[in-house]
Amino acid sequence: MQRGWPLLGPLRWFRYVNKKVKVKARKDEEVRGWLFTVDPVSASMVLVDFRENGGVLVQVVMGHAVEEVQVLQEADRRTADHLQTMFLPPRTCILEPEELNRRKGSIRRWLEKNWVPVEEDGDELKVAGVLTIRAPYRAEDCCSSNEIILDRIQRLVQTRTDHPKLLPETDPESANFSLTTSRD
Repeated sequence: MQRGWPLLGPLRWFRYVNKKVKVKARKDEEVRGWLFTVDPVSASMVLVDFRENGGVLVQVVMGHAVEEVQVLQEADRRTADHLQTMFLPPRTCILEPEELNRRKGSIRRWLEKNWVPVEEDGDELKVAGVLTIRAPYRAEDCCSSNEIILDRIQRLVQTRTDHPKLLPETDPESANFSLTTSRD
């Protein structure tokens, strides 16, 4: 059970992401669903509820209205993956495995060159433990519930200068980003 939701801040909110929660809001309202993300400015919560008929209900609970948050269930791997990919556009890009490996290596080197912690996990790149980049390794292939890190890494990927065929040339001076992570 958690009270004072807006005062907790992003590091504590992140602990609730990918968990099924019960949110008590003003006027005795109660909302249940999987916490997809929390807006870092307003503390508003985006909840996803998977319906029995295969549909999905997405609800936003304004941060100022949240009185209490209670975790009901941890997400299993399948549910967490579904939450992370449900808002992504369908994949239409088909590339040869050699081209995908070349792109993955190129992005990894670019991130490492810019002091961003990255590691390979199969066909995916994991950035600082909070962001995933999937094939074909473009800015729009980045996935994270942390909107701030997502924006910074997407902008960094867009400023790549090592492969002009993949992305338009941009000013390399704008690629000065700093990414730090803290694990409690």
